[in-house]
Amino acid sequence: MGTFKINGGKKLNGTITPQGAKNETLQILCAVLLTPEEVRITNIPDIVDVNKLIDLLGDLGVYVKKNGHGDYTFKAENVNLDFMLSEEFKTKGASLRGSIMIVGPLLARFGKAYIPKPGGDKIGRRRLDTHFLGFEKLGAKFNYDSKDSFYSVDASELKGTYMLLDEASVTGTANVVMAAVMAKGKTTIYNAACEPYLQQLCKMLVRMGAKIEGIGSNMLHIEGVDALGGTDHRILPDMIEIGSWIGLAAMTGSDITIKDVSYPDLGIIPTVFRRLGVQTELNGDDLRVPAQDHYEIESFIDGSIMTIADAPWPGFTPDLLSIILVTATQARGSVLIHQKMFESRLFFTDKLIDMGAQIILCDPHRATVIGLDKQAPLRATTMTSPDIRAGVSLLIAALSAEGTSTIHNINQIDRGYENIDGRLKALGADIVRL
Repeated sequence: MGTFKINGGKKLNGTITPQGAKNETLQILCAVLLTPEEVRITNIPDIVDVNKLIDLLGDLGVYVKKNGHGDYTFKAENVNLDFMLSEEFKTKGASLRGSIMIVGPLLARFGKAYIPKPGGDKIGRRRLDTHFLGFEKLGAKFNYDSKDSFYSVDASELKGTYMLLDEASVTGTANVVMAAVMAKGKTTIYNAACEPYLQQLCKMLVRMGAKIEGIGSNMLHIEGVDALGGTDHRILPDMIEIGSWIGLAAMTGSDITIKDVSYPDLGIIPTVFRRLGVQTELNGDDLRVPAQDHYEIESFIDGSIMTIADAPWPGFTPDLLSIILVTATQARGSVLIHQKMFESRLFFTDKLIDMGAQIILCDPHRATVIGLDKQAPLRATTMTSPDIRAGVSLLIAALSAEGTSTIHNINQIDRGYENIDGRLKALGADIVRL
């Protein structure tokens, strides 16, 4: 599965460019199934999860042409729906959670779809009800074979309707939007997710000929059209990676400039880091994190301990809570981290405790961090990456720790971060892939 060996405790310096956003890319790639015309997508990250989905699209009969690094042309003119009944599809689809989002476009265009129960990170329950309840509202019927963990969905004619989503699921909203753009009549989706990635998908669909109003809000109005055409689309920089580099700079006392961050799309992320005392400077669209020997966690106005919690957009993304937690271990002061949306994402804290971090895991959702103010650097250790975001948090901890650390199962990190060791070496990190 691969291993990183890291000699930590070194200050880094330089400029790093964030990759294209993983979560946006998975949605956008599925949208190419909505049209038989060419769709060109640029700034696609070269990471495991994305490459798996591109491979799956090719197996479905989509023409795939690589024009250059991160630059692909897709043409879904001859989609082979029979492939979805094969054992190969069941295996490949089950290895990637993003594969669930091929259902919406296939229902819209062909009236049927199949999908195995998707995989992905083991971070607690990640139910699919929102997807299928939305499809049912549009007139689809589905069946779940519990023996084979296989879903089949049928919709000879989707009809627009009003729906109130039971949760503001990003992938659920994306899937239902892609199904609704060619449904008969008008669809209103209330409690829709409104992340920048979802906004990007909607803007792309509009360029393809879809009629969508309310983009950026939690209520979308969609007027169905008969067909969609081709387009060009560029993926946003990955906000999760940008947040990871901010945390890395703070933990290691480094001066790092993050290029082309699309600052308006970062939302509350820079503000949350400022609450930890981490300073940033915006120069054009580049975000500089100057070297800081200390950073101090703010308190609330009444003097009570700072609490940082995740929430649906425009709240703080849950994907960065693990980065915030590890960054807080070397701050001055204390903070309560409240992970509301997933119940198992804080369990990696035992590895940080082994490194000397002062953390009290209150329950599966809450952890109190008592910052060490860089007076007691974390100790090097050997650990295993449990998922993408926790894996990068452990990598950041290792880069700040005195001595040599080893991280196993780095395939989890590779799923979400392109050439992370090569880019860290360019900043001066001592990291080797074994």
